[in-house]
Amino acid sequence: MSDYALFIVFPYLSILIAVSVGVYRYFSDRFSFSALSSQFLENKQLFWGSIPWHYGIILILISHLIATLFPGLWQGILGENVRLYIIEITGMALALAVAIGILILIIRRILNPRAKVVTSTFDWILLICLLLQVILGIYIAVRYRWGGLWYLHTATPWLISLFKLNPDISTVIHLPLAIKLHFLNGFLAILLFPFTRLVHIFTIPIGYLWKPYQLVIWNRIK
Repeated sequence: MSDYALFIVFPYLSILIAVSVGVYRYFSDRFSFSALSSQFLENKQLFWGSIPWHYGIILILISHLIATLFPGLWQGILGENVRLYIIEITGMALALAVAIGILILIIRRILNPRAKVVTSTFDWILLICLLLQVILGIYIAVRYRWGGLWYLHTATPWLISLFKLNPDISTVIHLPLAIKLHFLNGFLAILLFPFTRLVHIFTIPIGYLWKPYQLVIWNRIK
């Protein structure tokens, strides 16, 4: 019964809360969808943390999406040993870069009073959740090798079954605890997103493509 609650009820509940709260927040308090950027408060540490975090996590998420949505393509890519080794090594390098990046961002918010004051409780919880996710990912990559292959036969069928509203947890319930925690912690991060300032990643400034030019005039006080 607990497996059904964890791997069926919890994923659906996480997505439902994330979407409903995100939509409500967008229409009730649209200003809060901004990043409330702390870049103006302190930029140097933000640069060294933000670059490895953003570029690394984007590439990792893309690889997960390809493996989930296009399993045949992903299996074809990993079907040759050299490509499998390259992707495995690249994944480890990206994971380490992401870990360094998020650690720098967390330390920055702890040590910098101006950055700390704009960080909410939910922001801290999500940052810890993301750090745990990265640590679990690195541990799994080291302890259970060739994740790109066994992911196709474990996580992909489970996620696809959830998407089709015909959940099947048979491929994940017998996995090691660390892998299960990695899956569940990912849905926890989804649940937390709409309660944090990181929700701004879902807003794309398409309007700037046709926004008219603005004339900026400096008003110098002599």
